[in-house]
Amino acid sequence: MHAPRRLLSCLAALALTAAAVAPSTPASAAAPTAPAHRTLPADTRFYVDPAAGGAQQALADLRAGDTANALRMAQLATWPQAIWIDNGTPAQISTQVRRIMAAARLTRTVPVLVSYYIPGRDCSLYSAGGAQSSAEYRTWIAAFAAAIGDGKAVVIVEPDGLSLLPKDCAGNIDPTGELTAQRLADLKAAVGLFGAQPHTSVYLDAGNSGWQAVGVIAERLLQAGIDQARGFAVNVSNYWRTEQNAQYSTWVAKCVWWSTKGPDWARGHTDWCASQYYSAAAPNDGQPGNSVVYEDPSTWHWTDAWFDQNVGTPPLDQLTHNVIDTSRNGIGPWTAPAGKYSDAETWCNPPQRGIGARPTAKTGLALTDAFLWIKTIGESDGSCKRGTAGPEDPEYGTVDPAAGAWWPDMAHWLAANASPTLTFNPRLLP
Repeated sequence: MHAPRRLLSCLAALALTAAAVAPSTPASAAAPTAPAHRTLPADTRFYVDPAAGGAQQALADLRAGDTANALRMAQLATWPQAIWIDNGTPAQISTQVRRIMAAARLTRTVPVLVSYYIPGRDCSLYSAGGAQSSAEYRTWIAAFAAAIGDGKAVVIVEPDGLSLLPKDCAGNIDPTGELTAQRLADLKAAVGLFGAQPHTSVYLDAGNSGWQAVGVIAERLLQAGIDQARGFAVNVSNYWRTEQNAQYSTWVAKCVWWSTKGPDWARGHTDWCASQYYSAAAPNDGQPGNSVVYEDPSTWHWTDAWFDQNVGTPPLDQLTHNVIDTSRNGIGPWTAPAGKYSDAETWCNPPQRGIGARPTAKTGLALTDAFLWIKTIGESDGSCKRGTAGPEDPEYGTVDPAAGAWWPDMAHWLAANASPTLTFNPRLLP
């Protein structure tokens, strides 16, 4: 009976927080000098953006008389989500980031920011965009990093930028490898610029457990300057379960260590690391080989066995850390009906998924610094066609919103199917 009153009270509190924010003075730029290994204490409180879509959707649902969805959207609005910095001039980005940092200081919280402006983004597909050149990109990143200044922040560097290199794009767009080499150099420059800020925890995006093989992403992380970052991020905008991503991340960290600090004969050989696709049918003794696709996590004990035999137990303080996006993985990935689609695009707006674990730096996992909601909950992945002529998405019978556009239905079902069940953030309740 009192749900609407409580909703309005919570939303009013969020609005007051927004009104209290004022821009800060610009911070001076710093050159990338030393690696940034900034820890996230278990009691870290992440910044809640009062302008996030959940709050606005709650009001819209309340006006429409849909109190059930309004309640869930109000609950969603009380939890921290990453803020994507993906367009605007360097001056505009600087102003935007300074305002976020000022708001975080007022609330004594840590913002999670996503840099998403790499040239040739997403192979010019659903999420196309970004800078027109490396020079433009680096100027943009420098302004972004300088605006963070000496404040505490978490930065996720370029989702998909490393897992989807130009050489991976369809159409042979990088026959000489020049674009791929430039991408790696741009990512390394971005990691260095962010890492030069004294209290910024930098995580280079590394795809997810259902994408690049362990050794492949380990090599790319090394090429893109993972040694200058706190670690890497996994499962951004995806649906793989947390335990799978945590295991995958552990193997990636061990592969990075083994190929750089392990025995002499293993140095430089990330390609020898067993992957999540490792098959018992093709045993690997540490030498190159075996690329059998084996995605069933129930078989992953064979990969564990390879790492136990070849890598052993490296010192924990020498292993690269990670953060996991749990914004949409509460009930795991979607499995399309067998034979229904030539390309099910299971990563693209899969039906009836759910929010996962709440954002926290208290994960209970030695190498996982935080569970974060990196993908904005309620934003579309793009106009999916699932191998059909389209333009409709055959799962919904309508054209999906463009990538990054707010989709109320998606927000509603992700919240309704949340596991664990969505509640108000107790730290934001009166």
